Amino acid sequence: MAFLLAYVLACSLRLGVKQALLFAAVGYAVAWVSEYSSIHTGIPYGRYHYLWQTKGRELWILGVPFMDSMSFVFLSYASYSVALFAVAPGIGSGGIDRSQERKVEHSLKVRLLGALFCMYLDVIIDPVALKGSKWFLGQIYGYDGDGVYFGIPLSNFAGWFIVAFFLIYALQLIDRLMGGQGRKETFRPKGGTRRYLLGPALYLSIVIFNLSIALAIREYNLFWAGIMIALMPLVLFMLLMKEKLRGATPHRAVNGLLKDSRAAMVPGNEGL
Repeated sequence: MAFLLAYVLACSLRLGVKQALLFAAVGYAVAWVSEYSSIHTGIPYGRYHYLWQTKGRELWILGVPFMDSMSFVFLSYASYSVALFAVAPGIGSGGIDRSQERKVEHSLKVRLLGALFCMYLDVIIDPVALKGSKWFLGQIYGYDGDGVYFGIPLSNFAGWFIVAFFLIYALQLIDRLMGGQGRKETFRPKGGTRRYLLGPALYLSIVIFNLSIALAIREYNLFWAGIMIALMPLVLFMLLMKEKLRGATPHRAVNGLLKDSRAAMVPGNEGL
């Protein structure tokens, strides 16, 4: 619920209240269909089942817990925000240039990258959720058979990529059809830049929360696997964000990082 409320705030400030609420409804519907299909046919995530013992503790919709499907909404939005930040023009002293950002916010590359980021989230989240009996989530589901990654089958991650792709596409269509072109040309630094960073902040908080749970329940292998999976992309993203906050374009930010890396490998270099 906390992450869902954070989504409503972040998406409302970023795209608008109507867009946030509509995507919550559409995203839930898409996610519910995917889950209903998977528990009955194994498509797209592989065969799994929800435990009926938990049915009385939360709202179920035809065999699928309501909040499970709703979580896809804030996970996909957070992933879309990170993908857009990764490819959009830099944030300069004058704020964010909306005319330049519009060129990529509805693009295929943002959709693909966002789906990848969302799948990456699930690599960290799903093993922790599968250990729900060890923390306050409770044991709510299980897979039909043992998966190769902490009990999770690889088909699950493929399914997440596909579903996230369509969820982000739905978000892009909603934004395009509901007046996304009409928003202000520039977000000013005071409030505007922070508003732009709320989505990536939500993404980061989800990663930190799940890694913290893994550590708290003493699943150390899972914790360190999550660290290794998260650390390199996270460090790279933070370095790129630092360059973008200075006003660098994505292309120049990447070139700058490569240049710094090459300089650091030279023996005796001061930058080492």
